[in-house]
Amino acid sequence: MKFKKYIIVLLIGVLATSCNDFLEPEPSSAITSENYYTTVAELETALIGAYDAIQGAGNYAKDENHGVQYEFYVTEMRSGNTSTKIADPDDFADSGQFEAFNVLPTNGLVLNYYASFYEVIFRANVVLENLVNVDDDTTAIEAEAKFIRAYAYFNLVRLFGDIPLVDHVLSPEEKNVQFTRIDTELVYDLIVSDLITATEGLDNTYRTRASKGAAQGLLAKVYLTLDEPEYLQAQLLCEEIINSGVYQLIDFNDVFYTELDNQEVLFSIGFESINDSQTFSAQWMNGVGVSSGLNYATYDLVDDLNEFGGDIRVQNSFRQDPVHLTSVRYQCAKYFPDGDNGGDTPTPDFDGNPELAGNDWIVLRYADILLLHVEAIMADGNETSSAAALASFQQVRDRAGLTDVVTNITLDDLLMERRVELAFENHRLFDLIRLGKAQSVLSAYSNLYGFGFTSTDLLLPMPQNEVNLSDGLMSQNPGY
Repeated sequence: MKFKKYIIVLLIGVLATSCNDFLEPEPSSAITSENYYTTVAELETALIGAYDAIQGAGNYAKDENHGVQYEFYVTEMRSGNTSTKIADPDDFADSGQFEAFNVLPTNGLVLNYYASFYEVIFRANVVLENLVNVDDDTTAIEAEAKFIRAYAYFNLVRLFGDIPLVDHVLSPEEKNVQFTRIDTELVYDLIVSDLITATEGLDNTYRTRASKGAAQGLLAKVYLTLDEPEYLQAQLLCEEIINSGVYQLIDFNDVFYTELDNQEVLFSIGFESINDSQTFSAQWMNGVGVSSGLNYATYDLVDDLNEFGGDIRVQNSFRQDPVHLTSVRYQCAKYFPDGDNGGDTPTPDFDGNPELAGNDWIVLRYADILLLHVEAIMADGNETSSAAALASFQQVRDRAGLTDVVTNITLDDLLMERRVELAFENHRLFDLIRLGKAQSVLSAYSNLYGFGFTSTDLLLPMPQNEVNLSDGLMSQNPGY
């Protein structure tokens, strides 16, 4: 199911360019929380508004939040998986800074992502704060809002480290809260608590909204990300998902282009062509002219896909750019607009404009869960020959056409399988960090291409706009 954009009730306010605005919006009419949020239907309206904030604006306006549509900049382009189209990343200003490990605190894309996900958190908090105004059962509403909040905080804490922790709608007297950075351990405490509530209060009705399986899968990944990972808890959650019978691997191409009841998807962000479109599909091709072509596959990734990915994943993950053949660049083939082949003449389903694409963004899918299952069983070890781990690992490889029997899995095997299976899906950077390989892998990649990676590049800078507004309350991350 996809959902269209909704007009958010006036309490949610107009999106702003700074945390100061979106954490403390002022009502623009007489409608307030006391006289609006009195029914489950009205809470549902605000809940949809939180998903709308994740979707972000389907345009290129700098004064609008773009949500998950800008996530590839701050994740995939910092992982060695993708790059800009231009050989010199400096030619692409803000976007080129990511692949070169030269991100500035003034980077507008960093600020946009930070602002977008704090807007998501604010909207989830609006829902949670008004549960007391409704007499009917709000268990599912609470569970869904807490899933959304946990998802947003999980992304932010992994990207920025210590961050402001806002678990309610702020009053004017709490201005300092939005700029005070809180230890990551406390942020993870809230994430875990929220996701436990979500697992207990949701079922598996949805795929483009929170579900029990999505909450279990996200919580498993959180447990594996903690400074002291909870391997057994993560393993048990993955096995609940595996044994539920709700999810399964499907044809690899269909994962990205079949959106109705896609049995591999645990959670995706829904978009619709024209009415509720996204722009990232257009940016990953040349159908919008020479200005497009962000997030191209690196030669490093293409080499690994060719060697370790198998023909099925190679054919459906990337292709040579059909426009700029002389420069030999490789496009991501997982998200061509509405399944179009990525050429200069898009299909007419969205008025011939690839910027009006409706591809859903997949956040969590079953192949990811199977490989997390392997990771949990490995439990910080260098290898495993566990039958359960081998079964999960083999499923992913079999679907890719790699049917040779695996009898032992090393940490490097797992990282490579995750890379070639989940390429372009914004997991690689987090995988490298979580599994302790980021320093060595990204240093080698950086040295090969003459970039400037250091360990401080594993965190993004806090947006300079926020540091300036904080009047000294917000510190900057080391190295920036």
